[in-house]
Amino acid sequence: MDTPAATRMRDPQELLNAVQPHLQYLSINVLDSGMTIWDREVALLLRDEVMVRDLAERILGNAVMYMIASMEHAEVHLGVGKIVDIGVHQVILDTPVYFALCDLYNGGAYKHHAPFIQRRDDGTVTSTAEFLRSIGFDPDEELWARDGAECSPCDSKVPDSH
Repeated sequence: MDTPAATRMRDPQELLNAVQPHLQYLSINVLDSGMTIWDREVALLLRDEVMVRDLAERILGNAVMYMIASMEHAEVHLGVGKIVDIGVHQVILDTPVYFALCDLYNGGAYKHHAPFIQRRDDGTVTSTAEFLRSIGFDPDEELWARDGAECSPCDSKVPDSH
């Protein structure tokens, strides 16, 4: 009897580091430290938002999962809670990295981020974590459950936004 092959989980660290050859802007600023893109974003999170590396890596990993899923599956209504959104904003603020992420995972098109003021309370965070699992990611249950009902106020109805 044949056994099914194990499904390989998608690694957000590998997926983020894969953007390095796609860096087109300010590459000296981004690459001058010799760090990987992953380590750079973690270091920036530690500098500005998060106090411990383990949490910074968890937040960043889940943010990368969400951003790639929203790019690869624009037709699916996705959203993050406050904690994972810290990582989303970190990557977006590092514009050369975000542009490279869009280049690699969004067919070269820039994916806008224009949130509404009011947060949604519709369970989108919980359904997003479930969707991430369905496409080969391993979302951090604790981070997604924390804001399960209260979603970041993004407008995914606009085709090029999240």
